[in-house]
Amino acid sequence: MRVLVVDDEPLARLGVLTRLAAMPDIEIVGECGAGLEAVAAIRQHAPDLVFLDVQMPDVDGFGVLEALAGETLPLVVFLTAYDRFALRAFDIHAVDYLLKPIDDERFAEAVRRARAAMMLRDGDAWQQRLLDMLAERNGVAPRHAERFAIRTGSRVAFVAAAEIDWIEAMGDYAGLHVADKTHLLREPLHTLVNRLDPRCFLRVHRSAIVRLDRVAELRTLPNRDGELQLKDGTRLRVSRSYSDALRKALAG
Repeated sequence: MRVLVVDDEPLARLGVLTRLAAMPDIEIVGECGAGLEAVAAIRQHAPDLVFLDVQMPDVDGFGVLEALAGETLPLVVFLTAYDRFALRAFDIHAVDYLLKPIDDERFAEAVRRARAAMMLRDGDAWQQRLLDMLAERNGVAPRHAERFAIRTGSRVAFVAAAEIDWIEAMGDYAGLHVADKTHLLREPLHTLVNRLDPRCFLRVHRSAIVRLDRVAELRTLPNRDGELQLKDGTRLRVSRSYSDALRKALAG
């Protein structure tokens, strides 16, 4: 895995480089102490992974990514002194972060996550989450996903959002139900829901999202939960915490 390290603090940069040097599968392609330098280095070296400091004097970490918008982005692990509350945005968009001072165990976990993303070839999803995060930071509504890449071995199939009937949580995966087929997308439901158009899709249970125009019937159960039936006959449980929102959405 080809790695670039970007941090304006020499000691912090050295700490990351020292840890990486002990990992035999890591190739360090460069180090940068400033944002503009990092933009040039990413374009030159095309690293798989960048350890990127959030706060830098010339261009910050977000500015580095914004400068590369429209280009292929690497996987990113943010380096930051922000407190854990400010880091929620990073978690939502599934890009990892390391809080300074860096903990060895967390560092190893961040590298493991990056390796897993590369092995499973889900870099496209990581890139879209980065772009969504940048859009939210700039006050722009993130673009809703119009299609999803389903990777099976060396093959990639594309599923249009408009074709999906409902989506099922399957651990770290989501099952996209399209007619009589189920496509496995390597993305958990809690992050996928943020990429769907809320005018078309709604979560009805912790383990299910439905496309609203596929709902044929909704009824209330004795325990105040609900049950909906899709046009293809599929029946799904509706948690009471989601039932009011579903009724309002269906009422238009």
